Amino acid sequence: MSAPARPLKLFVVAGETSGDVLGAKLMQALRTEAPTAEIIGVGGEAMAAEGLASLFPMTDIAVMGFIPVIKRLPTLLNRIAATAEACIAAQPDALVIIDSPDFTHRVARKVRARAPAIPIINYVSPTVWAWRPGRAKAMRAYIDHVMAVLPFEPAAHARLGGPRCTYIGHPLVERLEALKPQTPAEQAARDEGRTILLLPGSRSSEVARLMPVFGEVAARIAAAEPAARFVLPVVPHVRALVEAGVALWPVKPELVTGEAAKYAAFRRARAALAASGTVTLELGLSGVPMVTAYKVSPVEAWIVRRLVQVTTTILPSLILGEKVVPEFLQDEVTGDILSAALLPLVQGGSARAGQVAAFHRLDAAMAVEGGDPSRAAAQVVLGHAQAGRAG
Repeated sequence: MSAPARPLKLFVVAGETSGDVLGAKLMQALRTEAPTAEIIGVGGEAMAAEGLASLFPMTDIAVMGFIPVIKRLPTLLNRIAATAEACIAAQPDALVIIDSPDFTHRVARKVRARAPAIPIINYVSPTVWAWRPGRAKAMRAYIDHVMAVLPFEPAAHARLGGPRCTYIGHPLVERLEALKPQTPAEQAARDEGRTILLLPGSRSSEVARLMPVFGEVAARIAAAEPAARFVLPVVPHVRALVEAGVALWPVKPELVTGEAAKYAAFRRARAALAASGTVTLELGLSGVPMVTAYKVSPVEAWIVRRLVQVTTTILPSLILGEKVVPEFLQDEVTGDILSAALLPLVQGGSARAGQVAAFHRLDAAMAVEGGDPSRAAAQVVLGHAQAGRAG
């Protein structure tokens, strides 16, 4: 009588807050599809809540931008090597890397070089459609499957010669009820109220750059609309930085922590001022008109201007194929400019109506068969893991 097959072993690596959230949802779906699977790797608080014992704190590697990466390079290189070594030693049935390509793809390349039989799945495609398109073709050497969360990405990989790529749906599709007003009171708060969301980002560098100007915008909006109420969702690892910034603001926002409180604020929000990033898609799916800001160091800005190959980086605009959301960059990120763009979204008019109408089209643009992106992701991962074992 043959011995029972050992449980599947999966190695999952996330490098920042958004990837940690995706990793936690993936872990939930994997445990539904394969209850005995063992999941090890690197993650943050959300994945820890699902039972992951991370090899090291995710904050060691959660950095963004050229200059911050250079400053943390010794630590990052150490963590890349340690993560790859741990994966190779564990001999998992599959390696899943989630976003954060500056970190996770270096891990993947090391694993592929020394343990080529381990299937490697990339959850969240790098932005090859925006800059450094040659990365798509290069990924074929060490990535077996890309699980895309944006509907236009499979076509981009096909055009650029990238690895197999499947649109599995964005995890936010699972959260539409949490994002959209669900009661008459919530809808009335959005239609008639003055709750304004301030979203300066989740990374220390962007928070530090945007907090002063966001405070100036809040003061200007409050002067024009005395009934305005400001809510600032904050993630724990930048809370101290946010609190220090808010202490200098003449108008104090309400700070809220956690997904439930954040989405409760989204459902009632009239408008938002946000850093560029995934939060713009959350706002779009919620139906909240927004103004976006992006500011990096002068050196980073010089590099970005020469590398970026799209006219917008705002996700709702990219998905809908039109510039729906106003975005302001570098020297445009001032209190005067941002408040002048935000105030009409609060007061109402054609600018607000245009965004609201466009956001109504996002649901259909992002729809996926079955409506469960996390389960679809789990099935892709398990398919590769089981195929690798069988082979």
